[in-house]
Amino acid sequence: MIKRSGILLILLAFLVYGCKSKQPTVPSKPQTPEVVENKPEQEIETPEEIPSEKPEETPREEVVISKKEKKQTPLNIEEFRAAWIATVANINWPSKGGLSTYQQQQEAVKLLDFLQSHNFNAVIFQVRPQADALYESELEPWSYFLSGKQGKAPDPYYDPLEFWITEAHKRGLELHVWLNPYRAHHTTGGEITETSIIKKRPELAIELANGMWWLDPAKKETQDHSAAVVMDIVKRYDIDGVHFDDYFYPYDSYNDGKDFPDDKTFLAYQNSNGKLSRADWRRDNVNKFIKRIYDKIKAEKPFVKFGLSPFGIWRPGYPQSVVGYDQYDKLYADAKLWLNEGWIDYFTPQLYWQINQYGQSFPELLGWWESENTKDRHLWPGINVGMGGDEKNVDETINQIMITRGMLPESKGTVHWSIGPLMKSEMLAKGLLEGPYRKKALVPPSPWLDNNAPEVPQFNASIEKDRLLMNWEVNNPADISKYVLWFKYEQGNWDYKILDGNTTAFSLQNIVGEKKRSMEKIGITAVDRLGNQSDFKEIVLKN
Repeated sequence: MIKRSGILLILLAFLVYGCKSKQPTVPSKPQTPEVVENKPEQEIETPEEIPSEKPEETPREEVVISKKEKKQTPLNIEEFRAAWIATVANINWPSKGGLSTYQQQQEAVKLLDFLQSHNFNAVIFQVRPQADALYESELEPWSYFLSGKQGKAPDPYYDPLEFWITEAHKRGLELHVWLNPYRAHHTTGGEITETSIIKKRPELAIELANGMWWLDPAKKETQDHSAAVVMDIVKRYDIDGVHFDDYFYPYDSYNDGKDFPDDKTFLAYQNSNGKLSRADWRRDNVNKFIKRIYDKIKAEKPFVKFGLSPFGIWRPGYPQSVVGYDQYDKLYADAKLWLNEGWIDYFTPQLYWQINQYGQSFPELLGWWESENTKDRHLWPGINVGMGGDEKNVDETINQIMITRGMLPESKGTVHWSIGPLMKSEMLAKGLLEGPYRKKALVPPSPWLDNNAPEVPQFNASIEKDRLLMNWEVNNPADISKYVLWFKYEQGNWDYKILDGNTTAFSLQNIVGEKKRSMEKIGITAVDRLGNQSDFKEIVLKN
């Protein structure tokens, strides 16, 4: 239940961000407290204190909809609902290294069953935590977090990514592969073996003070290798998306506050008549890589979405009241540029702060990012659901989802960090299922990738005893990912069921309730892989 304070905040957010407004080009220079970032494997700091009978054919009347006068579906049922599943440090999966194949698969199925039963429609699964692979690869070694030893394959053998894709799709979930493009070794990553890129390509890797290793983002060989890893997955696996998080140049705390040690690379750049400052040069390295990945994915498989999840603040002062970590200056990530240029299909800034947190307010930051969404890409914020399993956290999580729905009605969506707290807190899981996620939803379409809707299914209905029997068909069933069955009883509202694309028949109770209300209207729409929904034909039943 959304409390009164939450409702007031939502109304305030609507008033402030009901329309897009640009920010000044020059940020104010507020005092910058340290910012809280809630991913366990990421830098965490503390903010300052600021406040059987023969079926009888049913007579029906079809309302035919032309393409020019396309009738909208009765309800908007589109919303991206995803959760991150982290493999680094065995945060979410597998629970520890060295589990048997059977144990790993059982844990994976449990996570996916949870998402399906709680009406999520996507999973963001980490497959490359430290220049390694949770899938069969000729480019990088098997992950330490999978087997307990880097380079060791599962025994008995299976391909974890292939398993995850198959099981996710079986449950109606999109699967997006999450990769870290530059991290070569994590502090929890075990022994660096001869299979590691650190040993195979030592000229690319840099050791940081905290024990992590990083690939130099400026080196062409780094960019070529990471791009090859991405495209290897895109070409060989039936994925729905590729996802990067906020790790570009490393957080300065990883190197005891000292600058990233790339003197030799920058000197080589200068000696080749490079004119950019060091900071601009670093940002340019990342910018070119992001655009390169987007272009290569689209050239290979246009339907595979590319998503980015940067740190939630672009720069202090944007918007004016915002203070905190400066990713533009510290991570050399010009995330605003990537959004402005449309080098992504969905943008998931990590807005891991509360609604009323002064200096890093969730709705205020979300509104600012939306004002920068000049190419109208999907803006699906990342939220932190791990702030305790009590009623306050449930209320905060639901309020953030509702604010997102209100501020971004054209393409609703939220990504949850992470699946762990969702499964551990029964109160939170129940709150979502009984609240905003009580009905299933479709992933919103991406019209800049494909705006061609599937054909309208050919639909038949008949009554057998007390059941309304329905079946349908399309000419190109391979193009269909899902069907939506729409139905409305007398004196009732429209309702729906989302069905698998292999389903071509369904039945519903024809008369329901004490008042014996009959089915009044029905319809079926087909949905393709990118979320495009066919024209809607309303069929009026005459009982």
